[in-house]
Amino acid sequence: MLMKTRMKEMPKDQRPYEKCLRYGAAMLSDTELLAVILRTGSAGCSCLDLASEVLKASKLEEGLLGIHHLSLQDLQSIKGVGKVKAVQIKCIGELSKRIASESTRQKLTFDNPDTIADYYMELLRHEEQEKIICMMLDTKNHFLGDVVLTIGTVNSSLLSPRELFLEAQKFHAVHIILLHNHPSGDATPSKEDIQITARIKRAGELLGITLLDHIVIGDHCYTSILTS
Repeated sequence: MLMKTRMKEMPKDQRPYEKCLRYGAAMLSDTELLAVILRTGSAGCSCLDLASEVLKASKLEEGLLGIHHLSLQDLQSIKGVGKVKAVQIKCIGELSKRIASESTRQKLTFDNPDTIADYYMELLRHEEQEKIICMMLDTKNHFLGDVVLTIGTVNSSLLSPRELFLEAQKFHAVHIILLHNHPSGDATPSKEDIQITARIKRAGELLGITLLDHIVIGDHCYTSILTS
């Protein structure tokens, strides 16, 4: 039988909120950190119990990484998690990805695929579908912005050079870099990945827009198709 945590029976300095105040957030477990965000539980279920249930809810990954794989509907199916708490949890997951990306932004160098892969790793490695992103650069390789082109399998029917270069022209881009993820975690390019890369590179040469690289993101790994 699952033992429920009764917050009132816990020593005050061991309750997550008070523990954070006294010892700092670094001393809290993942469950305690999430419990502080949730603030309250439900009838017969403390915020600690609720946080524990959330961290075990994903069938793909347990713990904090599992949050990335839970939809709002998945979260609301957990007893004690309503719309507000579900939104809070999803925002925590998104915030963690953005913090991870921002920490690598200052190291971003567009002629170094390591830095590009680092910048997009947390954004892409948790995705359950393939997502294609195009980075837009000017003549001096200054970053103009990026755009999500498609979500789904990478092939010529979903990613056409015409649509790609229309987006590049909106940014007045002179150079572009493509990235997409493999949900399997294996960053090995497929035959289709290589074919569409060659097709886009040739089209870009005719239009005066250079494809600098196409990077495949796996789980903490990547492959640069044009520089490997």
